[in-house]
Amino acid sequence: MTDKLKFTDSTGMEEFGYAQSLDRKVGKFSSFAAGVSYISILTGVFQLFYFGYSMAGPAYAWSWPMVFVGQLMVALCFAELAGRYPVAGSVYNWAKRLSSKTSAWMAGWLLLISSIVTVGGVALALQITLPQIWSGFQLVGDGTGTYDFAINSVILAGILITFTTIVNAFGVKLTAAINSIGVFVELTAAVLIILALGWHIIRGPEVFFSSHGFGDGQSLGFFGAFLVASMAAGSVMYGFDTASSLGEETKDPKRTAPKAIIQAVTASFVLGGLLLVFGIMAAGNVDDPKLGSPEGGLQYILLSVLGNPFGKAFLVCICVAITVCTLAIQAAAIRMMFAMARDNNLPFAKQLSWVHPKRKTPTVASIVTGVLAMVPLIVNITQPAIFTIVLTIGIVLIYLSYMLVTIPMLRNRLKGRWPLRDGVESGFSLGKWGLPVNILAVLWGVAMTINLIWPRKELYNSTPPFEWYLQWGGVIFVVVAVIAGLLLYRLRLRHGEGVLAAHAAAPPGETRPDLEPEAGDSAVLEPVE
Repeated sequence: MTDKLKFTDSTGMEEFGYAQSLDRKVGKFSSFAAGVSYISILTGVFQLFYFGYSMAGPAYAWSWPMVFVGQLMVALCFAELAGRYPVAGSVYNWAKRLSSKTSAWMAGWLLLISSIVTVGGVALALQITLPQIWSGFQLVGDGTGTYDFAINSVILAGILITFTTIVNAFGVKLTAAINSIGVFVELTAAVLIILALGWHIIRGPEVFFSSHGFGDGQSLGFFGAFLVASMAAGSVMYGFDTASSLGEETKDPKRTAPKAIIQAVTASFVLGGLLLVFGIMAAGNVDDPKLGSPEGGLQYILLSVLGNPFGKAFLVCICVAITVCTLAIQAAAIRMMFAMARDNNLPFAKQLSWVHPKRKTPTVASIVTGVLAMVPLIVNITQPAIFTIVLTIGIVLIYLSYMLVTIPMLRNRLKGRWPLRDGVESGFSLGKWGLPVNILAVLWGVAMTINLIWPRKELYNSTPPFEWYLQWGGVIFVVVAVIAGLLLYRLRLRHGEGVLAAHAAAPPGETRPDLEPEAGDSAVLEPVE
């Protein structure tokens, strides 16, 4: 009899059929920060305030609680899933458990496309903020030329994406550290901005109970204008599933991830809502056209109320928020790409699923997502209307991918199959509230998807030239993405589907010789004959 040191994977990944190859370094706050930074209230609220305000005026703020209630229902369903399956590429892996292989692949495919496109869209937000801090950030022209704004925004976005790609490729420990610091700065700044705006309030809440003439002359009146404006809130409050997508890198993920998901969406609602309400109540003139202009917006209110020194200091914090938001969205895209490639469900799967042996991060996937995120930016230089379509439909694809989880989950509930009897322990359960919450999540997803994809000129073709293919660009883009995805999977990928050997868990009683114990991993001495 001899003794042999046998490495035991105590992370729990073997119950899902995978070996632990990523670095489990993410703590409770970092997990919460991942969800918060993806939503990023300072980024989203300040980037899209002008759009919502230009469509429905002060009453646009009512869309914030409406979207929160709907997204909270989705978040609660996701929290229940995260409590059982905290695996990279969460939406994709959840759909695998709940529905068919084709449906699961489409959930991952749609979310992957939308995440990559959204990385570029969020990075463009620097253009709205940086030149208002210092004119020197307008690197191209003075901002008044035909393409000055667009070209400069692409340059700034390209620099930011290069930075986030390097950080993500270096490892989750660095990513989590920068993200956590950035979220702390963002949350602190959000609270201080709310207090500052609250101190300068000059009107009462009655401002939110008037249409202010918005919607006049439209077929649906103010309701139609409000539906368009609600897209500003709907395009912010998502991405909370990132906390679970980092589950393989999170400590005690079955308990940590569900709490992080719910906390992220709730904190974002409270702080984002107060920013909107206090900002409008503190504005010097609610009829000022700059409030509905990309050169003005909430940044303009902040600078007008607080003056340059303090106002610009807060704008710097907004740039920090934009940076960590871009970092988090790309991190989520990387995990989705890695998760699908690990199952041999993407072209060049072996390369895309490769994990750096020392940094334990999907390095190739990090670089590829960064490069792909920059490609659509080129379109923004001469055809910003087309890029707006692509970015908006990126949000539609996210809602569609979410529904490819909530709908099968509801079907399983109605058939008495949920929770799944697969022996997996759960760290969070909705109990008797599961069915009503799931129903509301599905209804909300359907309603918001229809609202987002509805071919309206106000969203898809608001400026000349007015072309049918621009107005219907949303529908066309979704149809192309779905058909292309189905053809790719059904004709090619499904025939070779299966966990790659490099990522497969060892059979019970056997070891993975390529896995070596590190600090924090458990090792046991077992007798071997």
